[in-house]
Amino acid sequence: MQEIRRYLHMHPEVSFHEHKTAAYIQNFYKQLDIPFEANVGGNGIVARITGGKPGKTVALRADFDALAIQDEKKVSYKSTVKGVSHACGHDGHTATLLVLAKILWKHREELPGSYVFIHQFAEEVAPGGAKPMVDAGCLNGVDAIFGTHLWSQFPSGSINYRSGAMMAGADLFKIKIIGSGGHGAAPHTTVDAITVGASLVVQLQQIISRRINPTSRAVLTVGTFHSGSAPNIIAEEAKLSGTVRIFDIAVQEKIIEEIERVVKGVCLAANAKYEFQYLKGYIPLINHEKETAFLAQVAETIPGVTNVAEMDTIMVAEDFAYYVDKIPGTFFFTGAKPKEGTAYPHHHAKFDFDEQAMIVAAKTLGTAAILYHTEK
Repeated sequence: MQEIRRYLHMHPEVSFHEHKTAAYIQNFYKQLDIPFEANVGGNGIVARITGGKPGKTVALRADFDALAIQDEKKVSYKSTVKGVSHACGHDGHTATLLVLAKILWKHREELPGSYVFIHQFAEEVAPGGAKPMVDAGCLNGVDAIFGTHLWSQFPSGSINYRSGAMMAGADLFKIKIIGSGGHGAAPHTTVDAITVGASLVVQLQQIISRRINPTSRAVLTVGTFHSGSAPNIIAEEAKLSGTVRIFDIAVQEKIIEEIERVVKGVCLAANAKYEFQYLKGYIPLINHEKETAFLAQVAETIPGVTNVAEMDTIMVAEDFAYYVDKIPGTFFFTGAKPKEGTAYPHHHAKFDFDEQAMIVAAKTLGTAAILYHTEK
């Protein structure tokens, strides 16, 4: 696992461009003579193992795309690709699933049912890889699916799960303010796009705090604000973008309505024009109660697991949501906090994880897949 993970870590590819990574995964299965299908929904790969005994069909999923982040770690397996790194652990997910497939293939005659290994591209960037893979039929005939995320913020050896709503849906919005530029010494002859944009940022923050029921879980963040070209020129245009995180579709529609109302009102007051785009991204990840309870029971029996605990909902998004929206299943976190040094968060330039956590993840996923055949 470590060898695979470190090779992938040194050769990362960003979402929708993971061609060499996909070829590496395919070659792994070719060498073992494990049947697989390539180019599923895009760069996806689906391998299948049929056991020697009757049973259900269980799918396991790992993502394999990297991020456009410069790797700033001082390690022997540092990324060799400028501006790209596995800053979220997807290299570890892939290594875990590949070695697990190798082991189950070796013991296939002893196993009940069938096992589907879903290697998914483009988890990091909407519209993502999960939905097109589902649309392409990767879940056809599958009874249940399990997936995990190596998580650097939870202690290594821990399994963290949640029944029901676990991870938020994530959307993107873009706003372009169109004013009238001019000289910085004569602001009265212009429509200052920066001033309008600054007012808009403040007003947008009040949507969650004053327009959405406090018992609803929602986040609105303005992440970018670009405008201006010189200190003595009043900008004619300003561009803003941000994200919205929700668990409820009704709340999502309310936020969309309120964003446009605020944008329209602020621009009207300033005599500015605007363009507004709202792009719906991943749906909320809702785990199934039965499969989550089953997974938690399995985790208690796994060697190396030191703690099994139910976690809080988080506003991070994950397109595993599309799998559990289609069939029963659950997604959980495998603690992978480094035993030494700083535990940098996911998407950080110095992100890393405890590689021993891959063993815990593989044992938990594999045991759940095998024992699920006894579930009624």
